[in-house]
Amino acid sequence: MPATALAIRDLHKSYDDVQAVAGLELTVPAGECFGLLGPNGAGKTTTIEICEGLLEADAGDVEVLGLRWTGRDTALREQLGIQLQETQLSDKLTVNETVRLFRSFYSRGRDVADVIALVQLDEKANARVGTLSGGQKQRLAVACAVVGDPKLLFLDEPTTGLDPQSRRQLWDLIETFRSEGRTVVLTTHYMDEAERLCDRVAIVDHGKVIALDTPRALIASLGAEHVVGFTLEESSARPDLSALRSLDGVTNAREADGGYELTSKELRRTLPAVLGHAERQGLKIAELRTHSATLEDVFVSLTGRHLRDA
Repeated sequence: MPATALAIRDLHKSYDDVQAVAGLELTVPAGECFGLLGPNGAGKTTTIEICEGLLEADAGDVEVLGLRWTGRDTALREQLGIQLQETQLSDKLTVNETVRLFRSFYSRGRDVADVIALVQLDEKANARVGTLSGGQKQRLAVACAVVGDPKLLFLDEPTTGLDPQSRRQLWDLIETFRSEGRTVVLTTHYMDEAERLCDRVAIVDHGKVIALDTPRALIASLGAEHVVGFTLEESSARPDLSALRSLDGVTNAREADGGYELTSKELRRTLPAVLGHAERQGLKIAELRTHSATLEDVFVSLTGRHLRDA
């Protein structure tokens, strides 16, 4: 396998007047689980579909496993596993028949029964696809993506809409695949998912990479370990942001979700400072909450808005 699994240089793609990808650049080493994070419309899926050979770029260069898409790409396609954001499988086929069908597309691959066991669908092997739950269908889609024994696995928002148990089962599958030395490129708008699975992540917004590093390094870039949020009663006075930023331990303050969010280096200093400031200024706090800094807070810091609101 080449040392670089995926190389994207100055990638552009537009739909009429909408620029979906605007000069995006990425390099993914072999053996890495790499995450593309961003809101719907950020350009994640368009970028991935260009890398998968499903879309043609307007400009730029893409190398996948050291190869470029040329139109005669059987050798390249046989090294890829792809799970699309929405996978439509025949409701009439059984789980076993579906995985066997996808296995037939490859000259080499994994044992069908082993793959069905890997995605924990053994008991559903003879069940028709139409009878499966949403989580089971997602795991079946992953089975279809890995049955060709790919070197590079593309997963486009694989856990969207799944219940917590199904999400964690898919996380286990991805970690197993990565532990075998394969490369995973994962798009998601779940920050906890990226923190759990990815060696590095790129935060994408408006078709460009706006931050790229390990999850831990990106969180550390905030200069804070905690976030303090509070809302005020309707009758309360309104705080001055510059005054909030000057409180003990606070590194930044902003309005958010009808309230206020402060990033803090030391929670034990900031909480008493916030409460004391509120009492002195006549601020009537309706709700006070804290959490450890996350990738979501990195996104807010970079874009000024929450990921789900973007």
